[in-house]
Amino acid sequence: MSDISTVVDLLTKALGTDAVSTDPADLAATSHDTWPVSTKWGLQDKHPYAAQVIVRARTEQEIVTVLRTATDTGTPVTTRALGSSVTGQPLPTRGGIVLDVSGLVGPHVIDETDMTVTAPAGNNGGELEDALNAAGWTTRFSPQSLYRSSVGGWLATLATGQFSSRYGGIEDLVVGYRVVLAGGEVAELKASPRAAMGPDLRRLFLGSEGTLGVITQVTYKIIPIPADQRLQAFQLPDVASGLAIMREQAAKGLRPFLLRLYDTDEARHAMADPTVSRPVLFLGTEGEPTVSAAEFQVLTDIATRHGATALGPEPTAAWMGRRFDFSTVEKYLNTPGGYAETIEVAHTWRHIEGLYDAMKAALAPLADDVLAHFSHVYTQGTSMYLILLGHAEDDAAATARLEKIWQTAMAVCLDHGAELSHHHGGGLARSPYSRRSLGSAHLVLRKLKHALDPDAVLNPGKLGL
Repeated sequence: MSDISTVVDLLTKALGTDAVSTDPADLAATSHDTWPVSTKWGLQDKHPYAAQVIVRARTEQEIVTVLRTATDTGTPVTTRALGSSVTGQPLPTRGGIVLDVSGLVGPHVIDETDMTVTAPAGNNGGELEDALNAAGWTTRFSPQSLYRSSVGGWLATLATGQFSSRYGGIEDLVVGYRVVLAGGEVAELKASPRAAMGPDLRRLFLGSEGTLGVITQVTYKIIPIPADQRLQAFQLPDVASGLAIMREQAAKGLRPFLLRLYDTDEARHAMADPTVSRPVLFLGTEGEPTVSAAEFQVLTDIATRHGATALGPEPTAAWMGRRFDFSTVEKYLNTPGGYAETIEVAHTWRHIEGLYDAMKAALAPLADDVLAHFSHVYTQGTSMYLILLGHAEDDAAATARLEKIWQTAMAVCLDHGAELSHHHGGGLARSPYSRRSLGSAHLVLRKLKHALDPDAVLNPGKLGL
């Protein structure tokens, strides 16, 4: 790598002084995301992953300039948008440049005929959804971080949303996008509406976490706001009954927009009722009224057959109203010695209950509360989301506990052959386990990396690269 002062001079001359910063406060601010381990580092004034220079890009051409400079000088580049990652994805492991693309914003374009929306990658996802709603449209993409994340970040992290059981993940929503490669070349990847000219290259950069290129513009599907919506909550005999309901509805090809199974520990939080003593299932259907009503009835029949008792729509409606609330986790993290973590994994129907039992048992000694829910359903299986809450003697002890939680959870998942991440990506949290998780497929990733970024300047230290 060239001397960083030389790199700073080159970038300043090309982009102007306003775009380039070596201010210690700026470097400290971009050395953290919302990964709880990183949050605790920040509270202790520790910055183990800091850049040497920050570049704030506002246009695609400026990104081209940064990546060409980085490649020419051998300087690492870590791309960062709104910093909502909870696994350390935008933290630089080798110093160098943090490429801040949160300024890559601008007007979006709605195509009502082809039912798409195109927007700069730095646009806030929640603001885009609000604008679409005002025009009668929606993406129906609803991650908990909707109002904290960028539309380009969704692609880079292979994100999904709370309504994925009907509408799918970001891979099902994206139509096309533009990406800048390490050498500064710009590629546009699209299919209108489907293409069979070779491999589906649109998939190549999904989940790549900035290791293969920098996404600058996205085009997503949109639909009219659904005309009808029906909600219900059920009490269940046990977790196994809930999983059986989810599996049966998947086998029948039903598509509820909402299907969330909470174990008893998390059901108390989901219901805002500490007296809850059994698991709970939240259910929702939407679409054309007659179709939504029929699907709702079939799902209700399935749930009843597995021993579920209807509780009414109110608990599910209340959750819908607070589904973007992070306050519990934030409260624990902001308390001296407090810690909280969220870990989402996935497995097949055959193995998910065993994984649930093993994770709960292994993690119970490491937190005051270990909460679990299942919320993204597929024909072959489901995701499982774990929330851990606890208190240690101080922030240093809390950090150590969080690190132990990750080591334990990943070891259990690997032993059970589970997917290590369902929608939060790899980042720093999972990178040490990437090669074992991907197995022989990691060779393909390494060959892609070498072909697209032979000098390894893009977000080094992630995905086991």
